[in-house]
Amino acid sequence: MKEQISYDDFAKLEICIGTVVSAELVPETDKLIKCTVNFGELGERTIVSGIAERPAEGGSASGGKTPADLIGKQFPYLVNLAHRVIRGIESEGMILAIKDKDGISLLNPDRAVESGAHIS
Repeated sequence: MKEQISYDDFAKLEICIGTVVSAELVPETDKLIKCTVNFGELGERTIVSGIAERPAEGGSASGGKTPADLIGKQFPYLVNLAHRVIRGIESEGMILAIKDKDGISLLNPDRAVESGAHIS
């Protein structure tokens, strides 16, 4: 387990719901997807995530996603993370996802919400 943080540290995180407008595989990678994500008043951002489907040992899917799985869907993103260049693409946030022995699972609201809505 990682060290505990204070509520003040947690309060520094800005987590918002974004709606995926477009998504594509990053060329010459096996798990990166570049998404354009709408955050309402915050505008659109480019976010690169290592969530693509890729074959696991034995040829079965790893639980990852394809770009088509993402378009039009809503997910929580950390939007005040320092930007980072990944494979030549500036990523302006981070999707929140679960990774376990069966692969990747994405979190999403149980109903459509306004793009840019804050997690609280």
